[in-house]
Formats: sequence, structure tokens, C-alpha cells
Amino acid sequence: MEQTEATAKIVEGLGKEKDKTKFYFSELAKILGERPRVAKKLIKKMIEDQILEYWLSDSMSLYRLKRVGKQAVAEHEDYA
Repeated sequence: MEQTEATAKIVEGLGKEKDKTKFYFSELAKILGERPRVAKKLIKKMIEDQILEYWLSDSMSLYRLKRVGKQAVAEHEDYA
């Protein structure tokens, strides 16, 4: 699978979710329909291209679309 096709699948797949903004790696790999090793390379490239970003909490590593969700909005507010 090419990177552009993978990016389109992820953006479309995650964009359909209304209530959920953070996803486990296994969920992204399932959307891509790829084996974990291949999915990891594609997802890593999406993080480098700032399409996805890590969301870390204690021992959980999740992924989300860049600038999506309540927390993302709060992070970009101006505090004048």
C-alpha cells in the first residue's frame, strides 16, 4: 500500500468517528488492513508528516488526527 492511499484511509476512517478521537495502534492497523510491521511504518510517516500525533497518558500510547478533539482545541487557544 502506498503512503497516499494509507493516509486517505486513515483520515476517512477516523473522520467517521463522532464520539472517539483517540485510537489504539491495533485500530489503525485494522483500518489500513495491513500487518503490524507495515502499518507501523505507514503510521510513523503520518506522524512525521503531522497528519497524526501521539497522545500519551501514563502507560497508554494512543494516536489521533492532528488538531481534532476537545484537548486539541484547548491546546491552541490564545491566552491573551
